Amino acid sequence: MNRWNQKNKNQKIAVRKRSGGRWKTWVRNFMLCGLTGWGLEILLTSVEGFAAGDMKFMGKTSIYMFPIYGMGILLGPIGKWVDSWIGDRGRIEVTDRIFRHGILDMVLIFSAEYLTGTFLKSLGICPWDYTGRMLSVDGVIRLDFAPFWFMTGLLFEYLTGGKEEILSRDPETEKPIYRQI
Repeated sequence: MNRWNQKNKNQKIAVRKRSGGRWKTWVRNFMLCGLTGWGLEILLTSVEGFAAGDMKFMGKTSIYMFPIYGMGILLGPIGKWVDSWIGDRGRIEVTDRIFRHGILDMVLIFSAEYLTGTFLKSLGICPWDYTGRMLSVDGVIRLDFAPFWFMTGLLFEYLTGGKEEILSRDPETEKPIYRQI
């Protein structure tokens, strides 16, 4: 047993263990985000159709959307990187951190939607077109979707294990020791 594990064992502090199957976790989380995104899109488009008078509740999506939603696996790691870059991880309230992550996730999702939408539109295969819709930007994003993307980003972080809490601090380095929540 190495010094780190022994020290934490003596202090009764839980430590995340990394297995060699990290790529399996990434694949699982990519699939989870892709499927969740598909499900949310089908739900949203069916409600939108119902509001327009379609009593069938038929939702729709595209195969192109799966990898776009799958990119949601990056939200948690980017949020953690921003927390460490800002340097206040563990010193702010959980609600403030969740709000910051929600805003960050929303901006990242809008950016990904704009970039992928513009690219797919240039190929003539973009599955969505918001031209003429309220608060549309170049027909590829809608700013009125901001609350939806805020919550979706937090959902993706939660589903992929992006939330942690601080258990304690290492007495020698003052670095926080985290636990998945």
